[in-house]
Amino acid sequence: MTPEFLFVCGTAVWLGFLCSISPCPLATNIAAIGFVGRKVGRIDAVLGAGVLYTLGRTATYGVLGILLVGGLTAAPQLSHLLEKYMNLLTGPLLILVAMVLLGLLPVRLPSGGGKGTRLAERLGRAGIWGAFPLGVLFALSFCPTSAALFFGSLLPLAVKSHSGVLLPAIFGIATGLPVAIFAFMLAFGANRVGGAYDRLSVFETWAQRITGVVFLAIGLYMTLAFTLRF
Repeated sequence: MTPEFLFVCGTAVWLGFLCSISPCPLATNIAAIGFVGRKVGRIDAVLGAGVLYTLGRTATYGVLGILLVGGLTAAPQLSHLLEKYMNLLTGPLLILVAMVLLGLLPVRLPSGGGKGTRLAERLGRAGIWGAFPLGVLFALSFCPTSAALFFGSLLPLAVKSHSGVLLPAIFGIATGLPVAIFAFMLAFGANRVGGAYDRLSVFETWAQRITGVVFLAIGLYMTLAFTLRF
C-alpha cells in the first residue's frame, strides 16, 4: 500500500466518521441505538444488531459508489472530461462543502417525512434482522451535511482514485461504526452510553468546524491554483 492510498483511505474514514456524528445522521444513529438497546439483555443480539446495521450502511454506500462512480467513468468521453476537469471542480466543491459544515450555506433536502418514520418503525419490529434494512434506510436518508460529505467530498475522491467500491464502503463502515461501538457498550456496560454520547456531541462541534476550515483553505488554494490559475 502506498502512502497516497493510505491517506485516501484515511480521508474516507474521517469523512464517514464526521458524517456519523453530525446532528442529522447522529439522530438516526441514536434511533438505531434505541433499536439495538431493546435487546440489551442478550449480548449476542445487541452485538449482532450493531454489526448488521453497520453492514447495511456499508452496502448502501458501496452500491451507490458502484452506480455513480462506475457510471461516470464507464463512458470513455465522460471519463476523459472528468480526468481533465476534476482538479478544476475540486476546489469549488470543497468550498461549498466547507460552507455547509460551517453553517454558512443553509441547504434543505426533501425528506421522506412520515413514510420513512413508519418504515423505520416496521423494521424495528422485525427483530435483529431488521437492523440491516434499517441501516440501508438511514444511509439513504441524506441531510445537507451527509449529502455534502458524500456527494461533494467522497465521490470526487473516489472518481480521482478510480475506486467506486472501496472508498464508499470504507465511508459506510465509518458512518455505522459509532452504532457498532455503542452496541458493544450496551452489551457490556449500558450505563456508559449516555456519557459517551455527551462527549461525542462536543467533539462533533469542534471536528466539524476544524474540518470546515481545512476544507475551505484547501478549496481556496485549489480554486486559485487550478481553477482561476492565479
